[in-house]
Amino acid sequence: MNRNTTPRRAVLALGTAAAAAPWLGGAPSPARAAEGPGADPGADGRGLAELGITELRRRMAEGRLDAERLTRHFLDRVERVDPLLNAVIEVNPDALREARRLDAEGDRRKPLHGMPVLLKDLVETADRMHTTAGSLALEGLRPTADATVAARLRAAGAVILGKTNLSEWAGGMSLTHHAGWSARGGQTRNPYKLDRSPNESSSGTAAAAAAGLCVAGIGTETNGSIIDPASANCVVGVKPTVGLVGRGGVIPGVPSQDSVGPIARTVRDAAILLGTLVGVDGRDPATRASRGHFVRDYTRFLGADGLRGARIGVSRGVYFGYSHHADEIAERAIATLREAGATIVDPADIPTAERLEDLPSSMVVQAYEIKRALNAYLAGARGDHPRSLAKLIAFNREHADRELRHVRQDGLEAVQRLDFSEREYREALATNHRLSRAEGIDAVLRRYRLDALVMPTTGPPAKIDLICGDSYGGGSSTPAALAGYPAVSVPAGFAVGLPVGLTFMGTAWSEPVLLRLAHAYEQASRVRRPPTYRPADVGF
Repeated sequence: MNRNTTPRRAVLALGTAAAAAPWLGGAPSPARAAEGPGADPGADGRGLAELGITELRRRMAEGRLDAERLTRHFLDRVERVDPLLNAVIEVNPDALREARRLDAEGDRRKPLHGMPVLLKDLVETADRMHTTAGSLALEGLRPTADATVAARLRAAGAVILGKTNLSEWAGGMSLTHHAGWSARGGQTRNPYKLDRSPNESSSGTAAAAAAGLCVAGIGTETNGSIIDPASANCVVGVKPTVGLVGRGGVIPGVPSQDSVGPIARTVRDAAILLGTLVGVDGRDPATRASRGHFVRDYTRFLGADGLRGARIGVSRGVYFGYSHHADEIAERAIATLREAGATIVDPADIPTAERLEDLPSSMVVQAYEIKRALNAYLAGARGDHPRSLAKLIAFNREHADRELRHVRQDGLEAVQRLDFSEREYREALATNHRLSRAEGIDAVLRRYRLDALVMPTTGPPAKIDLICGDSYGGGSSTPAALAGYPAVSVPAGFAVGLPVGLTFMGTAWSEPVLLRLAHAYEQASRVRRPPTYRPADVGF
């Protein structure tokens, strides 16, 4: 879900905090973690943890690597490095068995053959792992079927390595901002500086991908929860058009805005994952609209000259000015886009940008959809757990020593208390869509004949604050979130060692265009570097 910075967004905040693990107790030294446990530099001197899917598959084809060895490598990294980060909430006890099975089959034609991936702990898996949204209330929940995205990853040859930590209930329990904290998983930390926020609810996946704890991972977004942690952790995040990737078997938030998408170290790897996830999902009616819009191989749109001839607009109103660090990095990125052959239209403001940031109809939609979606999910999920939002709230009160240690559950309580009619909801949803689509993103794209918009994703990550909540200054996610349109965040630079991303945003089903532009920018800028695991007492 999204950050909680205003009363309007607070209803979206179904996120918590409770007993965070000891800050660095028992963790390996930052130097050892950065060195890369179990590193296999290979002939080119690089560790496996920084290699992409294409190179790893090439090594497998040459007989230099197999699924079991690669899975062992990442399991070892999780054991050695994750105590610094707390990004992985659970490891799949059957991961090595799955890798051996893939090796025995010997079919390396699948696009993700032997690639270990991590899933946000909202994604159901029919194995010995739990699916809990980070909540103690769902401990022990073991679904009988894979979520659609988990099933498609397995069909593509991936090894499900484990589940990642998140902001509990995807960031919607409290009105304060505690990114990457859950009662079950504790506090996730940013690998670039360990006292900094990993940003938003897909924080565990982003931190794990950045630290090389997996080849890539899966996140979810309602408003900012893929692209913001991608920015803060110096990785690539793809928030697809709502309906492009099926959400069957994923714990819901705001269905009209919820997306499931890849988080990876490169645009190419994110594109490979996206191609395995797309398609109509019988458990998600929204995916029917994707017929004719999805492709199985998004890498065919990638090329180093992908910016040549592109028309890109700079959306300055609202999305610049909240962070001079983010502004400076974005200005350098814009210069790189121009040098790589893009025509830059500056400014190209979204006409409704200011209205979208403080929109009463957004609160109506969020409260209406969250209450119904969570009640339906809790009532239908098997196992011994609260069967409604009201009972979940009661459970948290009964276990306040752990669930409510750091924050209140005023976000959940607000959703339970607010009651809107179906007519009010439908009118509010129509307002959201009109202002974000026809009068918003589509209006500016059409006016200037643009392929995409760009803006800084968000500012440098703030310090983790379990007492008052993390501070937050601004970001770019709201227009695409309310519209249900795609966005891609790519590493763009560093402010005193802290990452900042650049967002490419477009109209519905424009993932091929956005990935093409993002990849070309990535190749021209070459910004990303591995994390440094700086301790809290070092520098800014």
